[in-house]
Amino acid sequence: MTKGKVCLAYSGGLDTSAILKYLLEDGYEVVCFMADVGQEEDFEAARAKALKIGALKCEIIDLRKEFVEELCFPAIAVNAIYENVYLLGTSLARPVIARAQIDVAKREGCFAVSHGCTGKGNDQVRFELAFYALQPNIKVIAPWRDPVFYERFAGRQDLLDYAAEKGIPVTSTKSKPWSMDENLAHCSYEAGILEDPDTTPPADMWKLTQDPLTAPDQPEDFTVFFEKGVPVKLVYTEGGKEKVVTEAVELFLTANAIARRNGVGRIDIVENRFIGIKSRGCYETPGLTCLRAAHVDLEGLVMDREVRALRDQFLTVNYSKILYNGLYFSPEREFLESSIAASQKSVNGQVRCRAYKGAVSVLGRSSETEKLYDMTESSMDEIGDFSPAETTGFITVSAIRLKKYGQMKQEAGEKM
Repeated sequence: MTKGKVCLAYSGGLDTSAILKYLLEDGYEVVCFMADVGQEEDFEAARAKALKIGALKCEIIDLRKEFVEELCFPAIAVNAIYENVYLLGTSLARPVIARAQIDVAKREGCFAVSHGCTGKGNDQVRFELAFYALQPNIKVIAPWRDPVFYERFAGRQDLLDYAAEKGIPVTSTKSKPWSMDENLAHCSYEAGILEDPDTTPPADMWKLTQDPLTAPDQPEDFTVFFEKGVPVKLVYTEGGKEKVVTEAVELFLTANAIARRNGVGRIDIVENRFIGIKSRGCYETPGLTCLRAAHVDLEGLVMDREVRALRDQFLTVNYSKILYNGLYFSPEREFLESSIAASQKSVNGQVRCRAYKGAVSVLGRSSETEKLYDMTESSMDEIGDFSPAETTGFITVSAIRLKKYGQMKQEAGEKM
């Protein structure tokens, strides 16, 4: 008699293939779910493998459009970044994956969902908080937190032995020196040899981007157009001809392609996981790095100073933290996202960019609609509407408290 039907987040790799077989042997019926979030994957081969192992079915769902429009573009609009470096590539994909998995579970009559996340990482938290928000009565089966499972499978070799015993096909019997996770926004590398934070990543580890040292010697220029903080058009040159892309996924893929061939978007950091453990991660985030850099620059031209300061101090930090910690399906995220939209009303214009040997730089920016910048006001060559004499009073008022502070220090005999 079956224990019930479970929806398993399946990748086709060793871990989830072993988990699939383990769940089947434990008496569950299993429906496999695969999310296409832009990773380079042979989905049909993975589906065939799942069915051969014994899954009832394997659903593959293309989530690229909602991933870009609902997660990546808002992240650009708020300049999302974690601990001043990480552009949240893994975190961004988890909400759409979790939502689609719950939809499959509901459609297939599954009482539980399962995943292959480790018991020490962030993803277990991200997925499960999303599951419970989306379907509060769902049961979650997390094998890597089950002592019966992790005591039986202490490491990768145990999984390989199990796969051989059960006739589960694997592509390689050699242990990877690191683990990877890929989507349209990025590819991450961690664990294995990377657990030593002083180990330099080997050159052949990086999958997406050209080594900046061997990237083209000629820079590549492109222009990004924004409406209300969202990229709506990208113009570039290919084969001597100007190309224009406007559809969201195609725009993101084009930004990726430009950045990848010019080595843009590599980082190597030690970060603080939500559960309190420090971890070393290497990330490639090519297109998102370019689009975010263009957006940050445009805001300098068109965004009010105080609005930008409040956004930077409150929205950016907290929205990034919410994404990283897996709290996307929460009231605080809904509140902040409405605030993001309010902050971006004036962020309209275009930014001319250059990608070259691992770096993205800005060549110029303009806006036809937003007029906060006035050349005559800031010019050193003409007076314009702003009289320099008016600054005297501004400085006098601004200096009142500083004079008092300096006087106090002098009287106390203290150095400034």
